[in-house]
Amino acid sequence: MTKSWDSRLARALVRPLVHTAVHPNHLTTLSLLVGLSGAVSFGLGSSLSIALGAGLYMLSMFLDHTDGELARLSGKTSEFGHRYDRAVDLVVKSAVFAGMGVGVARATGTSEPIWMGLVCGAAFVAIFVGHDQINARTRMGIPDQPASGGFEIEDILYLIGPITWLGGLAGFLWIASFGAPVYAAIVWIRFWRLPMSDR
Repeated sequence: MTKSWDSRLARALVRPLVHTAVHPNHLTTLSLLVGLSGAVSFGLGSSLSIALGAGLYMLSMFLDHTDGELARLSGKTSEFGHRYDRAVDLVVKSAVFAGMGVGVARATGTSEPIWMGLVCGAAFVAIFVGHDQINARTRMGIPDQPASGGFEIEDILYLIGPITWLGGLAGFLWIASFGAPVYAAIVWIRFWRLPMSDR
């Protein structure tokens, strides 16, 4: 499968780190800290903090690719590192969308965005568990994301930055609160379509 554009860029940037003391888990932790900072910034609810939160989340998303690329280039792959990376990805996504909901609620004076953020977070957990269930039954690894032209379906989240800076975050959150559960349902449908011997 062709690597996504952000993975290719991440690979080029971490190549100089291959023979250094930098470990892939260090980059995973950096991604976690940047992502959680983004979640807090979103939650503060001011125009500046929301804009900053979007930028931090985009950076965290990109950093999420660097640990895996460094692990493959340096041969420092491990089961713990893989699980840590996936857990951090889930925590950051859930925290960011929860923070996003709180921030939009503060900015608009309504409570609905909080629930939208929580719905997104719950959907991310369902997707995470669904992928784990598929992997446990098939032993084929976590299913690849749908991809085309060097972009994965998850790359749509990079649009959070431009959309936020153009004032469209509330609309994006509304769409995500529908789209994330739909994708979670697709993952679980894939699981239930597995042969009974695999389930």
